[in-house]
Amino acid sequence: MKTEQFVMGTGSAFRGTLHVGLINNMPDPALRATEIQFARLLKEAAGPLDVRLRLFSMSTISRSPQARARMEGFYDDAGMLPHAPVDALIITGAEPQAADLRNEPYWQELTRLIDWARTGTITTLFSCLAAHAAVLHLDGIMRRPLARKQSGIFTAIRTEDDPLFLNVPGRFPVPHSRRNETPEHALVTHGYHVLTRLADGGADMFTRELPGESRMVFLQGHPEYDSVTLGREYLRDMGRFLRGETGAPPQLPENYFDRVTEDRLQGALRAGAGLDVFTEILSTALPVQQWRSASVRLFANWLGAAAAAKARHAASRAIHTRRRAS
Repeated sequence: MKTEQFVMGTGSAFRGTLHVGLINNMPDPALRATEIQFARLLKEAAGPLDVRLRLFSMSTISRSPQARARMEGFYDDAGMLPHAPVDALIITGAEPQAADLRNEPYWQELTRLIDWARTGTITTLFSCLAAHAAVLHLDGIMRRPLARKQSGIFTAIRTEDDPLFLNVPGRFPVPHSRRNETPEHALVTHGYHVLTRLADGGADMFTRELPGESRMVFLQGHPEYDSVTLGREYLRDMGRFLRGETGAPPQLPENYFDRVTEDRLQGALRAGAGLDVFTEILSTALPVQQWRSASVRLFANWLGAAAAAKARHAASRAIHTRRRAS
């Protein structure tokens, strides 16, 4: 069965088609939401570019029969990537199973894809846990656990000028949801460029660039999140706590809910309320900060840079071919 490709832009820029691959490694409950989040963001960011999105999955990520049935016809096996027309690649994180990422069941497959992407793409973007896995594989940089989960909306501050920041303000909000970080000093020591840093410390976005290789962009945050994602994560974690699967209730996402919503949630927790009460409270809650415009601009710049690089490569090949013919 032929898999679907999704048209993301209007194609009016006349730069040719830019093929983007998304390797979606999220667990079954978050698979569809992650797919939609990135697709919507790319569609808003593509603008006049002719961008085609193709979905991929790794065979070593555990999936239920129901999830695999839904993916049929929409996802290709990631092992096909070396033979697929992909210019730019996005690799999402996955649900961690092991303390050491090298012990994850998908580690060997993921590292083969990272090695291929170094020269097989124009640019590759690694999201959250995928960023941690990539720097570990490429340069042996170990992530370290945070004292507490970093969940909420945080201010990212630009530390370097970069084409990714065209029309992006010097400070902008970005969602984060993670329990680990890659130390900034280790990144700098290995030649990475830290492009943004969180206001309260720690690297947010960074890049790795070597001659003749793909430009690799690493995100410890989640600019693709929609407005309700952090609320859904809080509700999921609260459900785990109420079922006795975890020993402590989840912390409230920082800088996300308004004060009235926070007070209602904390009151429900003190009263020993059931999950239905928390669900009802969040049904009308909206985040107090909006990050969408900055996220769209970042991804628009990422796509635009990839399209421009592809056009330059094509022009260079054409000149080389004419010279050989003459």
